[in-house]
Amino acid sequence: MRIGISTSAIQRGKSGVGQYVLALVRALLERGGGHQLVLFVLDEDLPLFAFAADDAEIVKVPERFRPALRNVWWHQATLPSLLRQRHIDVVHTPTYRRMLYQAPCPRVATIHDLAPFHIRGKYDAARMFYGRVVAKHLALCQDEIIAISASTARDVERFFGIPASEQTVIHNGIDHTRFHPGGRDQASAEAEARWHFGAPFFLYVSRLEHPAKNHVRLIEAFNQFKSRTNSNRLLVLGGSDWHGSEFIHTAAAQSPFCGDIRFLGFVEDVRLPDLYRAAEAMVYPSLFEGFGLPPVEAMACGCPVISSTRGSLAEVVADAVLRVEPEAVGSMAAALEQTAADPTERLRLREMGLRNARRFDWGVTAEQVLGVYEQAIDEFA
Repeated sequence: MRIGISTSAIQRGKSGVGQYVLALVRALLERGGGHQLVLFVLDEDLPLFAFAADDAEIVKVPERFRPALRNVWWHQATLPSLLRQRHIDVVHTPTYRRMLYQAPCPRVATIHDLAPFHIRGKYDAARMFYGRVVAKHLALCQDEIIAISASTARDVERFFGIPASEQTVIHNGIDHTRFHPGGRDQASAEAEARWHFGAPFFLYVSRLEHPAKNHVRLIEAFNQFKSRTNSNRLLVLGGSDWHGSEFIHTAAAQSPFCGDIRFLGFVEDVRLPDLYRAAEAMVYPSLFEGFGLPPVEAMACGCPVISSTRGSLAEVVADAVLRVEPEAVGSMAAALEQTAADPTERLRLREMGLRNARRFDWGVTAEQVLGVYEQAIDEFA
């Protein structure tokens, strides 16, 4: 198979979609099988795909097509002809925002979530309209749809009218060569040398997006925890600024414990496993997720996890977390207090998390995705 994959919506690798695309491409290349990957990559994203340069054909996309509207236009007006010229057997658009209306080959799309239907004001008006209206019609044009969770598949059925039975649920994976338990003392030393924490810390890894990722309530919960316990623990927030990040920075600045709230910005892939290993616990209070990779990555590194179970999270984190109600600040504060005070609880969460994380593997994901490509080609013929 000659498999075309659009990568131009990966947001420089600093988003969940970006991590999905990079991990999936790696896993597909590792599997081999005589298939040829043809990657359509924006100029400034080329270094992110250096690992694929020898094994995949990389088609450069001019940087002027990075802005959202131009990128949508490029997908609809230019990509179909490129697919024809390169004799692509199947094309994969790994986000519903770039699904193709028409193409000379079967179209496979991955839908990660339908957050615009769940969180009011997640995006500006134009993006909300695109997600709610335009994407619905594009989804109906696809030959195969991959949903990354059963929760997302149910949403696609509910909001787009495509039965779950006509979709394929394929969970995201974990790279267990990167995310695995390691020496916590060594990881703590590495984290301390880089970020100078100076105290135990709770960690939240997510882009700084308000209101969807729920940072402001977490900061309020942290304030309650600090007031009740007089603990020296920090709240560490790893992730790039995104829509509404100014509200999160303001909440932190106004906290009476602002000195104990640290912003790391985007955390490089090479640093992330040690950050998870060094944390006392990972807190993931998101209001909605189509999957939720960070809590599973943390589990794989042996980090106890406190989590919301909204959206797909109940399916993904299962019973391996200390559950919290994300809109109840008191619930989150109590979970922070319990985790900090009880080493037995941390050990229980660690062991359950390690077991749960074994369910997810990018090699298995890639194998299942290849099966969808093959099915799309068979049915297209």
